[in-house]
Amino acid sequence: MAESNFVDYVKIVCRSGKGGRGSMHMHRAKYAPNGGPDGGDGGRGGHVYLRGNRNYWTLLHLRFDRHIFAGHGGNGGKSGSTGAKGEDKYIDVPCGTVVYNADTGEYICDVKHDGEVVMLLKGGRGGLGNKHFATATNQAPRYAQPGEPMMELTVIMELKLLADVGLVGFPNAGKSTLLSALSSARPKIANYPFTTMEPSLGIVSYRDNQSFVMADIPGIIEGASEGRGLGLRFLRHIERNSLLLFMVPGDTDDIRKEYEILLNEVGSFNPELMDKQRVLAITKRDLLDDELQEMLSADLPDDLPVVFISAVANIGLQELKDVLWAALNSESNKLQAILDDERIVHKNKDLTYLQTEMEDEGEDIEILEDVEIEDLDDYEIEDLEEE
Repeated sequence: MAESNFVDYVKIVCRSGKGGRGSMHMHRAKYAPNGGPDGGDGGRGGHVYLRGNRNYWTLLHLRFDRHIFAGHGGNGGKSGSTGAKGEDKYIDVPCGTVVYNADTGEYICDVKHDGEVVMLLKGGRGGLGNKHFATATNQAPRYAQPGEPMMELTVIMELKLLADVGLVGFPNAGKSTLLSALSSARPKIANYPFTTMEPSLGIVSYRDNQSFVMADIPGIIEGASEGRGLGLRFLRHIERNSLLLFMVPGDTDDIRKEYEILLNEVGSFNPELMDKQRVLAITKRDLLDDELQEMLSADLPDDLPVVFISAVANIGLQELKDVLWAALNSESNKLQAILDDERIVHKNKDLTYLQTEMEDEGEDIEILEDVEIEDLDDYEIEDLEEE
């Protein structure tokens, strides 16, 4: 089987640069026989940053670059010369990337916007040269500071897709068919469960050259919030959707019950999702006559908009787009988006699921040992070498 180009989970090793060593140089010139100390400071080590980039929608590019190392700071020199700064490293990630400590599962940061820059690891400070330690009673200090050591961290990056509308439904609910009918996206469509094995994004055109983004999420089943099926891996992608479009086939025995199961799984995974706008689409409208549709309507939930559609027969699609557009642009949805941005709380990663997730993604990283790692204190004294 060919490896998927959609990667929403990656583990990488990051390391900042160590600070350069301060110089212990003594100025010597025939016109200044007692020149004194003139050792310069060491340069700082390189930082490691995360940077949001809207041109990426997957973490695929990081799968082949698992070790991100910033440059070390240069050592100080004579005549007060400061060492060069270590090269900073920027890790470009898709908007919606959440970062966790791979060893503890602790949440570190969240990169949500294009161009947003977050410092992941700080480079070590450069050591002070001996010119800083000259005093009236010690005019020729023969010591300097070493640079601060580097920092190392193994992180898990997890992508949560940003989209306006997220499709929620059981396998074979018609989500991929709807996405292909409304956009130019071409997800795999077949008559068997779990056809969709990875999320797909499509841009849905609307009136007056306007548009919105729709995300097709792999089907969830009862118990998905507890790890059954593909649930835990993909439920996170609906956390960043402005609106949830629940889809239930019209030939289902109990439409309300199936909707409530889906809603319960979403709420069990993250209770905050219950505050999002919701729309219910009843698919396979072409198989229902008007009388049957009226009978079904009487038993449907009345706390959200309901639209009967058929993506195959192109029935109700314009009405659905109108309902979605109105919901996306309602004042309550805009207010909710602001609240979500301000109050979003990320839970630490449950390490009981970590090993399973890593195996699913084929992750197997060994942290490289670096013989150059030095565990130095800020004011460790170094003897001046004989010249």
